[in-house]
Amino acid sequence: MKLPIYMDNHATTRTDPRVFEVMRPYFLDVFGNAASRNHSFGWEAEEAVEKARKQIADLIGATPKEIVFTSGATESNNLALKGIAEMYGERGNHIITQVTEHKAVLDTCKRLEKDGVRVTYLPVKQDGLVDLDQLRDAITDKTILISIMYANNEIGVVQPVKEISAIAKEKGVLFHTDAVQAVGKIPVNVISDGIDVLSLSGHKFYGPKGVGALYVRRRNPRVQITAQMDGGGHERGMRSGTLNVPAIAGLGAACEIAKNEMPEESKRLRFLRDKLKDRLMSSLDEVYINGSMEHRLPHNLNISFAYVEGESLLMGINDIAVSSGSACTSATLEPSYVLKALGAGDDLAHSSIRFGIGRFNTEEEVDYVADKVIDVVTKLRELSPLYEMAKEGVDLSKVSWAAH
Repeated sequence: MKLPIYMDNHATTRTDPRVFEVMRPYFLDVFGNAASRNHSFGWEAEEAVEKARKQIADLIGATPKEIVFTSGATESNNLALKGIAEMYGERGNHIITQVTEHKAVLDTCKRLEKDGVRVTYLPVKQDGLVDLDQLRDAITDKTILISIMYANNEIGVVQPVKEISAIAKEKGVLFHTDAVQAVGKIPVNVISDGIDVLSLSGHKFYGPKGVGALYVRRRNPRVQITAQMDGGGHERGMRSGTLNVPAIAGLGAACEIAKNEMPEESKRLRFLRDKLKDRLMSSLDEVYINGSMEHRLPHNLNISFAYVEGESLLMGINDIAVSSGSACTSATLEPSYVLKALGAGDDLAHSSIRFGIGRFNTEEEVDYVADKVIDVVTKLRELSPLYEMAKEGVDLSKVSWAAH
């Protein structure tokens, strides 16, 4: 076993060596522009692009013509939300999303609000799931789009996508999902899930960074999107720009591997995740899991360790790459907005760690991580007067602290 150990597979994944081997020739030998239609270099590049389009479509149950290549999910989300708001502006100006979306959706919605679009941000229940009745009630005759992510990037909670799409369809509203954390990890099928528009990104499932795709439904209904980037009219006019052929070939290969290996891989990752969870829960008290365990990605564990500061814990386990629920924003430590939306207090939100187990993690690494976390949490709590008081039965919420 080699240190450091990488367990931050929601942030990014290592490119699978098999994916890299597929990409290699497109850097050196087959370097043509896929839009060069009058010689073999261009034809070979175009062939690679079309093969990848089919591999992506096969993974999510789409047709190749419904796949639009982008630079990643942030661009896909921008293209979906802004492109639909612009195209369907005559029909209405109301979009519904939820407070726990990725910033790529939330910040795009904020930008659209400046342009006169009305956005409803639905709260989530304590388990992280959206309330379907609240969703139904939020729809008006001006609603053109519902955008709810498939699986959350922090807490791994999987939303009831089929039920959401059924509500959208019943009301004649388009449904977009940011499926970045779900595609390649759990079965996603745009037909049976009733999805109209879907964003995905290569580097979240062992493909390269800087490449993604947007699925845009072509029939029942045919979705139209106004381009946000103008140029040579590439990607059927929806996204201009020279295609990144090596990365696209890699994204296609990553999709094919995921399609073939997902059932086995999910089982293995769930086993490793549950082993880590059981070790931590049985050896430490005052440990809380954030979000539903039932509706959850198989490789995600987001857990709060009461009476421990998240940053101190991260420093104590600095040979393990994980992420903390508190992100540094402009020199102030803000607790995660996702955990706050679940109703977690600042103290618990600050003490949360996200473990993202991946294809290249081993059982030996899980054992090491469990031992290390248990050891560091125990030591930090020994230094915590609050933990000691809580153990003695003092109700900390009733203590009035004197300022010096």
